Amino acid sequence: MKLKIAQFFTTMLFALVMGVFWGTWFTLSRSIEGFQPQTFLDIGQTAIRNLAVPMATLMPLSLLSAFIMLALLPKRSIAFVFAIVAVLLMVVALVVTLAVEVPIDNQIKVWTVATLPANWEGLRNRWEFYHGVRTLVSIFALAFVTTCLEPIGCASSRAGSEAGAIRGSVLGNGAEAPASGACNYLLTYLLYSAYFTKTTSHLK
Repeated sequence: MKLKIAQFFTTMLFALVMGVFWGTWFTLSRSIEGFQPQTFLDIGQTAIRNLAVPMATLMPLSLLSAFIMLALLPKRSIAFVFAIVAVLLMVVALVVTLAVEVPIDNQIKVWTVATLPANWEGLRNRWEFYHGVRTLVSIFALAFVTTCLEPIGCASSRAGSEAGAIRGSVLGNGAEAPASGACNYLLTYLLYSAYFTKTTSHLK
């Protein structure tokens, strides 16, 4: 239970971090070079004000939750390996944020059109490039941490695998027929439902 709770919070927090990065890149960064200086300052300074505190909270919390998840995962499972990769990728995103993005943000938030430095476009392009890097890294971090969720990803413990093998040997192939039959009935039901829905929509 503790592991599932840690996996849930880690996945949720990783998704929130990645969502902020992805949303900013998808909506602003791809067009940022076309902004006039005043537009760039208005959007940039507003984004910095709105995101500074939430991201300063989300990123450390996501890593804290991930470290708790690592402590609970079986150390010899592939889930543990994928979780380590996810944590390392999120650490890279954090380092990029603190080492590159935040220093540039601290400059942008005090700029005005009259006080723009001569190299402001170079700083803007540097921010945009590394924002793309941390966005990509955070996407892969979320992908790795999601892969290791217990129900759909890697087997989380050798004991679980052995228990499954024992149950399979005890039940034998007899359990396969009812399961297969249930799946066939469900598939047939879905196909008929889709057919009649389509037919009804045409009649209307």
